[in-house]
Amino acid sequence: MDNGKNKPKSDNASKKKTLAEDKAKRIRSGNMSEEKVEGGGERIYTIPLRNVKKAPRWKRSNRAMAEIMEYLKQHTKSEDIVLDATINEKVWERGSQKPPSRIRVKITVEEDIIRAEFVE
Repeated sequence: MDNGKNKPKSDNASKKKTLAEDKAKRIRSGNMSEEKVEGGGERIYTIPLRNVKKAPRWKRSNRAMAEIMEYLKQHTKSEDIVLDATINEKVWERGSQKPPSRIRVKITVEEDIIRAEFVE
């Protein structure tokens, strides 16, 4: 009579290993970038601009635009980002000294270019 003591335990390490091998194959074959584009065509980000307050008053909106670009580069892992004019208008709406504390941006992926536009 078998009470389960002689049964081999399921090995999660082997499952993780096969998943890692599959991912490595996709990266080598170039299919990884296609997967990322298909899964994330459109996203909405809320970008915090708190650090802008550390800049001198007359540089704050300039700094806000730089922060937006930096945030999008970091989160989309792409260097080719095009900002819509509505983002610029919203940041500069109250002048160079008083940019918004946060901004909502919708990004869309088109081939290798990422387009960002303001979301109200």
